Amino acid sequence: MPPTREERVMTMADIHVLSQVRDGRSASHADVDAMARGLEVRGVTVSPPRIRVSVYGSDPILRAGVIGQLRPRPEVLLFTDSDSDSDAADVAVVTSDGVDEQTLGTLRRLRAHQRRIVLVAGHLDDAALVAAVEHGVAGVLRRPDATPDRLITAIRAAAAGHGSLPPDVLGRLLTHVGALQRDILGPCGQVFVGLNPREVEVLRLAADGRTNNEIAEALSYAPRTIKGILHDITSRYHLRNRAHAVAYALRNGLI
Repeated sequence: MPPTREERVMTMADIHVLSQVRDGRSASHADVDAMARGLEVRGVTVSPPRIRVSVYGSDPILRAGVIGQLRPRPEVLLFTDSDSDSDAADVAVVTSDGVDEQTLGTLRRLRAHQRRIVLVAGHLDDAALVAAVEHGVAGVLRRPDATPDRLITAIRAAAAGHGSLPPDVLGRLLTHVGALQRDILGPCGQVFVGLNPREVEVLRLAADGRTNNEIAEALSYAPRTIKGILHDITSRYHLRNRAHAVAYALRNGLI
């Protein structure tokens, strides 16, 4: 049976998306997913798109080592400094001996461009680890552990919006977070989610549809206090109104 007009149009769209991926141009994940679904309907096996990766490092030897490990891998499309489309990379791999000011500057620049970042570091103490996370790093590998397979695993996780840390590094980070909550934030009535217990309770009651007066009565506060709490939350998170604040808190798991 000859292809229908819709099938012919889908085929031309597939070709367009595939040409973008092949040339390293920006094809949206939605376009790629739609292409894959269309091809699967027609019984065609589709390989996952290559992840676009750029590599940064102040030490040219370290940078060349990471590039050499990634260049043969079919899972990634590697950009170099000479590529005009290098800013379109999905994931940035940053390699360094440690997290010094130059490395932090690179991380800040990449975070400003909303790039997902994997850090390959020679050594990483607790202060450096926290600084890296604060600067947007989603994955961490020690340089001796950065085999091609582990690099690809970390890059895939970052591209999917996930984090990846060695177990002992994750344990150190969690210990640091716990100590910060216990020793610094807790005594001030603050929590890591950015809302203190009183703010959480107000938003929970607002999510139940209660008015400010009803929330004030339930919590034994003045209505003016409830209004002030909601105003503080909307100002802090740049939200439009109380309904937006409740929606934001629910969507982000804050209540």
